Amino acid sequence: MGRTRKREHDVLLFSVVDNTTTKVLDKEEAAKLSVPERYGLVYVRGCEIVEMRDEGNQLMNDFTGRVKREDWKPPQGELRTALISLDSAQYQIDMNAMSQTGGEDVYKTFNLLMRRKPKENNFKAILESIRDLMNEDCIVPEWLHDIFLGYGDPAAAQWHNMPQLLDVVDFKDTFIDAQHLVESFPSNEVQFLTPNGEEDNDPRPPFRVTLPKPTKPAKVRSLNRKRNGEDGEITTKTEIASEKAKIIVESYVPPDPGPYPQDQPKHNSVRFTPVQVGAIISGVQPGLTMVVGPPGTGKTDTAVQILNVLYHNCPSQRTLLITHSNQALNDLFEKIMQRDVPARYLLRLGQGEQELETELDFSRQGRVNAMLSRRLELLAEVERLARTLNIPEDAAYTCETAAHFWLLHVLSRWEEFTAVCEGSQGRPDVVKEKFPFKEYFKDSPQQIFGGVSYARDMRSATGCFRHLKTMFQELEECRAFELLKSTADRANYLMAKQAKIVAMTCTHAALKRRDFLQLGFKYDNLLMEESAQILEIETFIPMLLQRQEDGRPRLKRCILIGDHHQLPPVVKNMAFQKYSHMDQSLFTRFVRLGVPYVELNAQGRARPSIAKLYNWRYRELGDLKYVREEKIFHMANAGFAHEYQLIDVPDFEGRGESEPNPWFYQNLGEAEYVVSVFQYMRLLGYPANKISILSTYNGQKHLIRDVIERRCANHPLFGRPSKVTTVDRFQGQQNDYILLSLVRTRMVGHLRDVRRLVVAMSRARLGLYVFCRRSLFEQCYELQPTFQQLLQRPDRLAIVPDEDQVPSQRLVNDIGRAHLVSGLQEMAMIVNERFNYQVNFARHQALIQAHGHDQDAYDSGVNQVGPMPAIAGFVSGGQLVGDQQAGLIGNLADGNGVATSMEGVQQVSDVEQTPAEAVAMAVDVATGAQEPEAEKVVESEPMDTEAVALAAGPSELIAESVTAEISTTTLTQAVVTTTVTEEEASDGELLETVTVNTRVETTVKLEQLVSVETAVEEDTELVRPIRDSTVSQ
Repeated sequence: MGRTRKREHDVLLFSVVDNTTTKVLDKEEAAKLSVPERYGLVYVRGCEIVEMRDEGNQLMNDFTGRVKREDWKPPQGELRTALISLDSAQYQIDMNAMSQTGGEDVYKTFNLLMRRKPKENNFKAILESIRDLMNEDCIVPEWLHDIFLGYGDPAAAQWHNMPQLLDVVDFKDTFIDAQHLVESFPSNEVQFLTPNGEEDNDPRPPFRVTLPKPTKPAKVRSLNRKRNGEDGEITTKTEIASEKAKIIVESYVPPDPGPYPQDQPKHNSVRFTPVQVGAIISGVQPGLTMVVGPPGTGKTDTAVQILNVLYHNCPSQRTLLITHSNQALNDLFEKIMQRDVPARYLLRLGQGEQELETELDFSRQGRVNAMLSRRLELLAEVERLARTLNIPEDAAYTCETAAHFWLLHVLSRWEEFTAVCEGSQGRPDVVKEKFPFKEYFKDSPQQIFGGVSYARDMRSATGCFRHLKTMFQELEECRAFELLKSTADRANYLMAKQAKIVAMTCTHAALKRRDFLQLGFKYDNLLMEESAQILEIETFIPMLLQRQEDGRPRLKRCILIGDHHQLPPVVKNMAFQKYSHMDQSLFTRFVRLGVPYVELNAQGRARPSIAKLYNWRYRELGDLKYVREEKIFHMANAGFAHEYQLIDVPDFEGRGESEPNPWFYQNLGEAEYVVSVFQYMRLLGYPANKISILSTYNGQKHLIRDVIERRCANHPLFGRPSKVTTVDRFQGQQNDYILLSLVRTRMVGHLRDVRRLVVAMSRARLGLYVFCRRSLFEQCYELQPTFQQLLQRPDRLAIVPDEDQVPSQRLVNDIGRAHLVSGLQEMAMIVNERFNYQVNFARHQALIQAHGHDQDAYDSGVNQVGPMPAIAGFVSGGQLVGDQQAGLIGNLADGNGVATSMEGVQQVSDVEQTPAEAVAMAVDVATGAQEPEAEKVVESEPMDTEAVALAAGPSELIAESVTAEISTTTLTQAVVTTTVTEEEASDGELLETVTVNTRVETTVKLEQLVSVETAVEEDTELVRPIRDSTVSQ
């Protein structure tokens, strides 16, 4: 079965294909045939993977935990044996037919094996979950029942109307300072008190807040009730006439966590807005909480703080965390790890946990291994503690013996110590003298007791005892892993009992629901991120992953976070999507039903000018103080006149959009233009990992990737951008600079959906450059609010050619000496000239370093390269001005000539280098030991029509009417000029040998021979847009 990785629940289709029919049919004849007749299908049967084994009968994919991680071995051989589960009904039919009619055995004759797409393999498991739900006596919580069915009071499940509210909420590190807390409750009167009930004149966090009792409003007035004709959304504002309620805030000093650095709690650094604080309060209280988060408004930070506050206020409760994608789940999980939640209480389920950017493993197996390792560490600490107390060392033999040691020797000594301290009437040195664990804590980084203040020393002693108490509490939690012997049992215990926050995708929840029920999985709270992207059934299933307790649901809180103004769930079947409204998420349906929600109203992602391209879609979306005042948002993008711009791309070689396959749209002109701008940015010094290229169609994504792979990927100066993907795939992500290709030139296509437009416009932080056909998109009515702003600026790319490094010193509104690029060809020439300039500059620096000349001596000779030319010098009659060194670097970029020397070059996509350093790397590689080989390559191909990329470098523009002799001489020059000796050096100026100078004169003749009217003549096929560059005689 080859090397393809199979997983549990994967669905395989094995078929019997009759390939003896060789008749070729035309389209009309083929259309009349059924699918089995057209492809020769005789039988098709389905099965489900149970387990996979290699040639040595070794279990490859262990789904039950029978194979320990340390015992896992790589699979052997090429053959695979699959244990599969067949359709029992179909199997019985086949066996009956074979016995009655004497037919062939279907299951021994198949000759074609197929696997369903991995992302569609969950369909069967989800259907089984739906079937189980229909046959079970399970109900949603009573407080959510009527709202889920769509009738009753839409606000019935809001926390104001729920019983068993939290009167006092410990917000921990939510508030940065007292002023932040006051700003977070603008409609309330805030009173600070000490724990003794006195007024606090110097309040400091953390704070405990006593919330006012919710009362039914005396008067409710509905304002601005309107129906949006586009999506049927009903927006309701409710104004409550009531007096300012008083909030009592208690400032308290948290107990000393312990003397070691690892004991110190982690703190939040986000200054939450009043609306975000309102969302946190609603999420901590029982009931339904809905948070609408426009792009960049901190949905993830809000969700993480809800989890953090909920954990500290309800430590015994368990929370289930659900997202639509692995990327969003990992982003959320990584931020949770930065909060004051112990890692042992976190668990990440599913296939995406390998992508977590952390040293810790949060999978079930990883958490089990971490608990076992932690057990050994803690027992070693108990043994050390026992030695300091002169207790026999068998106290640390097991977790059970450690528990006895805690009760008999540690806790008893602490109680004796506290009794002595209470009877000493506050003597300053009593704590230092009588503390029983001084010997154990002597390795603390700082002195624990000063012997001056009784209160201060007692607080330190309490912190030390809390450290010991936490240590023995962790050992008690490890005791189950000591008693359970199998890996599977330990993993199941961790998931069902130990973990406080369990994270998974909605797909994993649907796949494993039956397993969760069998293990007795329980949780009290449900938080769903990206809930506007999740199908209604996939939102419903995670609410019912546990058995009912005495006929009553255990779920206390349901927190849905999403944005119904961004892309909905993906439903490929148009009938289901349009007529059944299956693309409407539960989140969107609740919004349309008028369920109250909290809408975050301040974005902190993009420049305010870029945010205006999409904030018209939201009610009151403003900007955070950070983006209004931070310097980076006020400085211009180096090399660009504008921070955002629409670039009109006409037909390239007489073609606009193309469709090689149905729905596989491509636009070669836009792809070439986008890659040229990417190269221009890299030459200026923009980091590759700060640039993403987006497209609205998969076809264009693949085309741009092909161009990147050919021209940039293996070149040390360019590399690959952070991502080349579609707008839909990039939802929920961001980057500093976005290059966006809209592809279509005949019809607007699916960008007419304003939700997709909002996603496309909101991915960039500092720079957004949109490549499209202006005449098409400016006529689209749905897109007018955005395109009217885009078209207030020129529709030709405005660059600033006299800026040659990042960052820029211009302000964002200063366009500098801007130049409007006429089109793709000029952009390619600009990139090529800048490329050649940097190559020569780096070459001279490398020569100076190689021959020992100082910088002062170099200054007199650097003028032979000259300053960066003005824009008029970039283009000569529409044709590129050649460069002697360009051929070398061009061959290096294309992998020709000296391609073997590229093997040792490390790509710099994720490494920040200056352009000079990167080009110097390329020159060093090209001028090293491979030089004679490159010269040999040139001389061994004296063909009349030799393939020579005269323009070299990245743009691959081709010059015509150049003889083979001169072309060969040019390539030889590109190699030979790098071998310069010191013999002719005089007066601080590095001269070249006579042989080389002769070839320089030949190169000058070549530049004079280049015709002004030369252009690219070779046709381009849309399926293979990247072509080989050839020069005809």
